[in-house]
Amino acid sequence: MADTLIVSVSGIRGIVGKDLTPELVGRYASSMGILAAKAGNARVVLARDARTSGPMFAAAARAGLQSVGCEVIDCGMIPTPTAQLAVEHHGAGGGIVITASHNPVEWNALKFIGPDGVFLDEETGHRLVTIADADALPRVGWDAVGGLVEDADAIGRHLDAVRALSVVDVERIRKNAFTVALDCTRGVGGSFMPALLESLGCQVEGMELETDGRFTRPPEPVPQNLVGLGRLVRDCGADVGMAVDPDGDRLALTDGDGKAIGEDYTLAFAVRAVLAQTPGPVVVNLSTSLIVDDAARPYGIEVTRAPVGEANVARAMRSRNAIVGGEGNGGVMLPELHLGRDAAVAAAVVLHLMAQTGDTVAQLVEAAPQYAIVKAKAPRLGDLSATYGALTSSFNGADVDRQDGLRLSWEDAWLHVRPSGTEPIVRLIAEAPTRERAEELVGQARAVVPGP
Repeated sequence: MADTLIVSVSGIRGIVGKDLTPELVGRYASSMGILAAKAGNARVVLARDARTSGPMFAAAARAGLQSVGCEVIDCGMIPTPTAQLAVEHHGAGGGIVITASHNPVEWNALKFIGPDGVFLDEETGHRLVTIADADALPRVGWDAVGGLVEDADAIGRHLDAVRALSVVDVERIRKNAFTVALDCTRGVGGSFMPALLESLGCQVEGMELETDGRFTRPPEPVPQNLVGLGRLVRDCGADVGMAVDPDGDRLALTDGDGKAIGEDYTLAFAVRAVLAQTPGPVVVNLSTSLIVDDAARPYGIEVTRAPVGEANVARAMRSRNAIVGGEGNGGVMLPELHLGRDAAVAAAVVLHLMAQTGDTVAQLVEAAPQYAIVKAKAPRLGDLSATYGALTSSFNGADVDRQDGLRLSWEDAWLHVRPSGTEPIVRLIAEAPTRERAEELVGQARAVVPGP
């Protein structure tokens, strides 16, 4: 196994041909199949995104699952949230999605889904890794090789369910006839986002809708990567710009002038739309902007924070009986449909809010307090315990949260330092009322975090 393979709550990630090989994919897929069979359900959903290595790894995963006696329900190329829903729809024992999400084009990964449609928790993930690390796996003979069925309807079921959500007024959205500029970065988004938006009465002006996985820009939908989308918004006079990450679980927005407003606003808008209908608990991760707290405050709701990672947020939402939540990277989670980040849900709910309020994206942003978020990276050079201690001492008087790395918070600002679960780096994120203050917090943290 390559030393740089990343094994975390987010799955198994590596560089294609270096860290991640068909042999390794087959072994981890077999381990997932063994785990599902031990739990009494040897049916596993298999899906992939649009990356060029996807078909190769899907073949390896399919063989690995069948070699331990699992029946494979192959959904082909679909969004990650669609795969989560497919696990629930089929009553499967789990699922595997072959996707590296927002990572650069040379990466790919395996994400593992439990029978409840939620990504595996840390304990179950460790069990899977233990099985994979064993000297030999219990393969079946010729008479027990697992079967194979195909599911070509997963995306259709997913979009039908989105349009049926109680918080989505389809007719009101259609009456507004929004023009949406759409950037799918040549990922799986092109397979479902145009169809969803058109079914909601939107005129779609698209770019990078091809599903060939050959990204022409860094694929993460952060503001610096959405220059082309901003230009498209201005050129076609769109009401809103929407950008989807490569596996279709995150949505970022621009306003009608093409300005990228930051991924946290996607979740803040969703929280506002949902709570306006039915106030209830909200759960987000520790790196999510205070604009979500501001969106919930008029409804008397205090936001609960969980460790970063969709599985962590999902389980916290379940324990709190939350009605909406997610992550500040554009990942909206609506339990009415399922406990997973979902760009289709996010798009529909944002359009609902625009239709309901009559406000533009810019007006929705201007109506709330303004903050600046600064995100930085540093090399990960080993254990961070001493770093956390030094940072806590440096920022004496801050509220301290050690659920996930170290989060130091004040009334109107916070600093979060944590090891990434998807890259070999340390993330440093700060938010404050001014960019200068946020940069100062990150700068102070960077001075303490070990560097080369």
